[in-house]
Amino acid sequence: MSEFEEWFKRVRKLMDEFDKMFEEIAREPFIEGRRGARVVGPYYYGFSVEIGPDGVPKVREWGNIRPGPVKPVIRDTIEPFTDIFDEGDYYRIVVDIPGVDKEQINIEATENSLTISTSGERRYYKEVTFRDPIKPETAKAQYKNGVLTITVEKKIKKEKEKGVRIKVE
Repeated sequence: MSEFEEWFKRVRKLMDEFDKMFEEIAREPFIEGRRGARVVGPYYYGFSVEIGPDGVPKVREWGNIRPGPVKPVIRDTIEPFTDIFDEGDYYRIVVDIPGVDKEQINIEATENSLTISTSGERRYYKEVTFRDPIKPETAKAQYKNGVLTITVEKKIKKEKEKGVRIKVE
């Protein structure tokens, strides 16, 4: 065997070892915020596709697993499937959070956003931002059969006061 063939054989063996190592890394999901931790599941992933008024499709992902740059990223909390409906004077937010008791649900609101989180065995987390400011004190929530429905009024923008022209003497 020539020196070149010997060298080529060693390089090929090294490349095979690298391939095995990268396959192991790719199989092992990355858990956000926990180095070296192993998650056995459950894994949740879903998506929905909507066609906007401009004809452009919009893809929304939900769950606790996302594609990462090298391997999947797994979160401790599940991002629930959420729909936001603009009903004119108010917003209606519908969130799918099965497997929790209503006492485990925490909702916090500001003028621009709504944060939904749960405690217990199944942990959900979702932050919703609004195009128009809302009145947090008007928020009402209902939980039935794993579906959380929140309604919150929009803040009415005051019309700009018209100025009066003053004549200079």
